[in-house]
Amino acid sequence: MERIIGIDLGTTNSCVAIVEGGTPVVLPNKGGYKTTPSVVAVSENGKRLVGHIAKRQAITNAGNTVFAAKRLIGRRWNSPAVRTMVDTMPYTIVEGPNGDPRIKLRDRVYSVPEVGSIILQEMKMIAEEYTGEKIEKAVITVPAYFNDAQRQATKDAGRIAGLDVVRIINEPTAAALAYGFGKEVDKTIAVYDLGGGTFDISILQISNGVFEVLATAGDTFLGGDDFDGRIVMDWLVLEFAREHQIDLRRDKMALQRLRDAAEKAKIELSSARETEINLPFIISTGGSDALHMQKTLTREKLEQLTVDLVERTIKICKKTVEEAGEPIDDVLLVGGMTRMPIVQQKVREFFGKDPLKGVHPDEVVALGAGIQGAALLEDSQSVLLLDVTPHSLGIMIVGGFFSVLIPQNTTVPTSKSHIFTTVKDNQTSVKILVLQGESERAEENELLGEFILTGLRPAPKGEVEIEVTFEINADGIVSVSAKDLETGQQQAITVTATSGLTEDEIKHMMEENREYLVDVRTNEELEMHRVSIQRSVMEIDRIFPKVRTVLEGSDFGQEAIRKAEGVLERARRALDGQDVAALKTANEQLSRTLNMFRGVVQKIG
Repeated sequence: MERIIGIDLGTTNSCVAIVEGGTPVVLPNKGGYKTTPSVVAVSENGKRLVGHIAKRQAITNAGNTVFAAKRLIGRRWNSPAVRTMVDTMPYTIVEGPNGDPRIKLRDRVYSVPEVGSIILQEMKMIAEEYTGEKIEKAVITVPAYFNDAQRQATKDAGRIAGLDVVRIINEPTAAALAYGFGKEVDKTIAVYDLGGGTFDISILQISNGVFEVLATAGDTFLGGDDFDGRIVMDWLVLEFAREHQIDLRRDKMALQRLRDAAEKAKIELSSARETEINLPFIISTGGSDALHMQKTLTREKLEQLTVDLVERTIKICKKTVEEAGEPIDDVLLVGGMTRMPIVQQKVREFFGKDPLKGVHPDEVVALGAGIQGAALLEDSQSVLLLDVTPHSLGIMIVGGFFSVLIPQNTTVPTSKSHIFTTVKDNQTSVKILVLQGESERAEENELLGEFILTGLRPAPKGEVEIEVTFEINADGIVSVSAKDLETGQQQAITVTATSGLTEDEIKHMMEENREYLVDVRTNEELEMHRVSIQRSVMEIDRIFPKVRTVLEGSDFGQEAIRKAEGVLERARRALDGQDVAALKTANEQLSRTLNMFRGVVQKIG
């Protein structure tokens, strides 16, 4: 049975869901948790670690443990967000060959989509274990305010993980889908989504199974990590430096311990009024001396440190609600950060109503993605999504200005054409710079790509007409074409190269990942047989003396004993090796021997 899974690839945690028997369900990982930390590490022996196991060793292996990689995806090396990450992250971020940021773990450099693919692969494996089926297709969610490069990079991460990404959908839209699923809803809702690394606000109209986004906005570098950073950098590090004249930022392990403690304190303060941050031996002063950190963080202090971040989200909400132009019936809170009391208070004050209860902020996005996956599989007409482009799209025109062809908050898919003319006499070619953003100045917007239309007829300026057409598909990915109206000559680009990976690199990474999956699955099979063999050997050893006294009196019995000893010897040899086939054979032989021994023991009572 073909399935399309829904994946919420989060900054802090990731989550996978399917629709089973008409009900959307979040799938638990091996540990029974419904969310998996979006953390990837490489251990000292070169082993790749993902999720809880990677997060648990982050303090002792800070330089080789990646978290919050989603904040880097699809960005350029010289962007302010990347510069901030380079300065504050304990792991090493380097410039890639295509002007993209990459991450160095041990002796290998990983692209950001590759790190994302490792987490997506983990989600795929969780779904495969739960369903017992091979999973090949997925709907993946992204922040609504992600630009074209970030969406494309997320799609590349899916491909590297061995997934056909049938649709990229916006996180607030997915949350609204989960909220409205199976209900008779006729409302305008605001989805306030504050996660670990990003913020989105979307206003949607829901009626008769149609989910229409009226307006969306956000900030792709504003989330829980910034709140943690305020506790660490603006309070703990400064206070410690004031007391001891030591800068803890220079010690990777100390900084990781501070981050860990800050995150736990922030979570605790959602229900408590104050919490203790107690970190013994935070740093050595040389010799046998060590310094300790013991602080009490109150909710009031936390709010004082972070209130401006919450105000930033409200400012974005104000502009978006004005653009939507509809009264809001309900407010939906999504993302772990919305558990913070000051966030709930500010949202309540701004919208003038209590946010809805009964929606799980960590799981609702994955559930919505799962619902969309099921709807695409069934080609269902019961759910119709009408999303919008979060950024204006256009080209650079003479004077360095930005000419918008598709305005922000236009429903997608869409296409739009506009006719431009040459600006110089005898101009025979034109360079088209494709941009995304809201500034009137071209240079202040995101460059998505560029191409050149050649072979224009030499003529006075303004005489040759060029038609530029923009198209945005349902995933929010852009393609652009330019046509000389006189000759019909055309040039086109799909803006896909901006994820920082070439097609050859993606194919190479897909192949590497396939090999890794074979390796992981083989290791799991080895471990499974090993555990089973060890258990059987222990039980046979325990009952062998009893069986020996019964069987050694006859020739048949002595032959059976010799065979059992041979089976045990081969099993012990197989345990020392790495041969799956040998372990499997030994396991089967041990199972038969054990059954025979149990039968003998039963007879003698």
